[in-house]
Amino acid sequence: MPSHITRARALPVGLREALIAARRQRGWSQAKLGEQVGLPQMHISGIETGKVVPRFDTLLDLVRVLAYDLLLVPRELVPVVQALTRDRSSQPARALSEDEEQPLYVPDEDEERSP
Repeated sequence: MPSHITRARALPVGLREALIAARRQRGWSQAKLGEQVGLPQMHISGIETGKVVPRFDTLLDLVRVLAYDLLLVPRELVPVVQALTRDRSSQPARALSEDEEQPLYVPDEDEERSP
């Protein structure tokens, strides 16, 4: 491993907070989330508090069972992606059917009227 790369000692705070928020939004306890991914509640607690760094496949399992996904985003585009996700989280969500996908872009009312 190159000397300039260091191993993370914990998941970034923002990612841990997002996992906690997603779990709570589903109304799940740490034990319930652990059940869904095959981990004990104490391990989920360790991940959420930053005491445990999950393996990548474990992180993927957690994210996916919470109905999210991980994306690689070029650093220069991070502010744009954050703005988009911030805008989305401020809008009321509607339930999607199993075969329906959430659109990436929803036009403003003005755009819908234009030809």
